[in-house]
Amino acid sequence: MLVYAKQTAAVASAELHKLMRDPTELFSRAVQPILWLVVFGQVFSRVRDIPTGGVGYLAFMTPGILAQSVLFSAIFYGIAVIWERDLGIVHKLLVTPAPRSALVLGKAGAAGLRGVIQAVVVYLIALSLGIELRWQPAAVVVVIAAVMLGSAIFSTFSLIIACIVKTRERFMGIGQVLTMPLFFASSAIYPLDLMPGWLQAVARLNPLTYLVDALRGTMIAGGAAVHGLGVDFGVMLVVFVAFTGLAARLYPELAR
Repeated sequence: MLVYAKQTAAVASAELHKLMRDPTELFSRAVQPILWLVVFGQVFSRVRDIPTGGVGYLAFMTPGILAQSVLFSAIFYGIAVIWERDLGIVHKLLVTPAPRSALVLGKAGAAGLRGVIQAVVVYLIALSLGIELRWQPAAVVVVIAAVMLGSAIFSTFSLIIACIVKTRERFMGIGQVLTMPLFFASSAIYPLDLMPGWLQAVARLNPLTYLVDALRGTMIAGGAAVHGLGVDFGVMLVVFVAFTGLAARLYPELAR
């Protein structure tokens, strides 16, 4: 188990070193939540017909925008993996004694730490806009855990797509097709009750819905989780385990 943990940590460390050498991606990712909260949020906060459970709409959508940042950052993680395949890095990783699951978990862990950086950005934006947040240590820890798990889910999902399509062009097309439906078929910017019945059913199958719910229940003052934190984390853990197993099985296919 200790060896497995070291192998996973080594992969995660290698991924984080890439980020440290080129931090421009973090700055570019910070632009999107700023636009959503400052522009979109300011406009829709004037709409009075959206039920937000007793909190202002800007506060209501803040956890959703954090979840969106996590999704958009992690869902294109597979492009880097395809690039590694083209450079021959994947072939070198596959001949190491590290289990395939350790390779997948290492990349998921690195994505989780990237998600924490996104959370810091959104927290700073929320503070500048005067949104009341929960600063209790337990609440902050739950937010960090949820963000890391959500990032791990979508980065692993991205890895699965990369293993199937194997080219950057195809991946970009599929990634762009998936991101907006995942975002809008969730409770990120409006409650589930406003959706038609068929879309509510889709949203309940969407792991982003449970990430948003966990964040909304712990991140903002007066917010509450609709499903409960136990259900939110339980669903996300099940999805992550399933995606990890599938990605570990498909990972060798990327090198072919």
